[in-house]
Amino acid sequence: MEVMSQPKYTGKRYRLDKPELLAPAGNLEKLKFAIHYGADAVYIGGQVYGLRSNADNFSFEEMREGVEFARKYGAKVFVATNIYAHNEDLEGIETYLRNLHEVGIAAIITADPAIIEIAQRAVPEIEVHLSTQQSTMNWQSVKFWKEEGLPRVVLGREVSFQEIAEIKKNVDIEIEAFVHGAMCSSYSGRCVLSNHFTDRDSNRGGCCQSCRWSYDLFEEAPSNDVWVSEEDIKDYEEVKSSEKVSVSNPLFQPEDNAFTMGSKDLCMLESIPELIEVGIDSFKIEGRMKSLHYVATVVNAYRQAIDSYMADPENYVLKPEWVEEINKAANRPVNTGFFYDTPDHEDHIYEPEEKATPFDFAGLVLEYNAEDGKALIQQRNHFKPGQEIEFFGPGGTFFKQRVETIWDEKGNVLDAARHAMQRVVIKVDQPVQYFDMMRCKKNK
Repeated sequence: MEVMSQPKYTGKRYRLDKPELLAPAGNLEKLKFAIHYGADAVYIGGQVYGLRSNADNFSFEEMREGVEFARKYGAKVFVATNIYAHNEDLEGIETYLRNLHEVGIAAIITADPAIIEIAQRAVPEIEVHLSTQQSTMNWQSVKFWKEEGLPRVVLGREVSFQEIAEIKKNVDIEIEAFVHGAMCSSYSGRCVLSNHFTDRDSNRGGCCQSCRWSYDLFEEAPSNDVWVSEEDIKDYEEVKSSEKVSVSNPLFQPEDNAFTMGSKDLCMLESIPELIEVGIDSFKIEGRMKSLHYVATVVNAYRQAIDSYMADPENYVLKPEWVEEINKAANRPVNTGFFYDTPDHEDHIYEPEEKATPFDFAGLVLEYNAEDGKALIQQRNHFKPGQEIEFFGPGGTFFKQRVETIWDEKGNVLDAARHAMQRVVIKVDQPVQYFDMMRCKKNK
């Protein structure tokens, strides 16, 4: 009789009663907005061991403040420690993990087996979630990680609905999956173009997003040929006619656009029922480097859709305003990734990326006076009298109006709110509250 190995981790709920909405937080302000706008949990990066070394990232004191804020809302904070460590990277990792535990971090997201083992030994109170960097895509691998004591696996972004259903059928474990945001053109984090082009290691947080650069294309040249750069293309005919040297043929014209290799962004807002019914426990939004406006807008839309479905699955209807809100956040063109089918050439961005969203995050509501209907606004982008603006807040509160008069805090009339972080006063058509946001169409 075969003796089955027993999982090392016990007592965990392996199917959440309601899917967790997990949001990115590149800094403390984004953490607070993500939670205020509906995130059940946020994932952040410390100043070491994460894959977003260019994000603001968190000191331990900022983590402590973030955890205290999250607890007020019943939310959790996870820390990405998802580098693939070289020998020198492991020095100090145990102390770092103990500090995470001391400030109240609920879980780490990691891929390297060495970091997993150290965390389980040094801080067993912190959950270890397997990062998408491990590219886990089958139920037997998921079973392996469960038996290694992990309560949750973040699946590779290349997994389909059918594969997720098979995983959930065979393994009793929490499953986390990305549902929105940028997609890596390689297996997540495995690309080494950045290493070769810029000496920035993708697997240690330095990815320079080489796939989104602009490239030109040349015909392969014999070994004795020389290459003609884009800067030299104006002199191409002169060089080509020279008897002293031969050149390769550029497969583009000077007026042609250079191409990229980036994939379209993932957006699964229209597939909330399928995501829930297949058994995904945590819906993860990508974007620790994205703006405050992006985080609040995207979290807000997914929060409303999830809550609406859970309240009445049989009568659930996707509301057009949720989709419209997503489109107002800074996005590339979107698709459904690998969930329904394998992406093809139409799911990549070869042309220069489409222009950014036509909306700016214009201001943040600091105070509202119900007696005179005026709001104190912290300016984030230029706006002026006569301009149409939109206010939105958690839960889908939304209205449009035109700016009439702008005053400074002393009551002086202003011709515009033009200075970053300037505090100004405007009259609003409907009540607003702290943390509500104001947007307007970009100035041309």
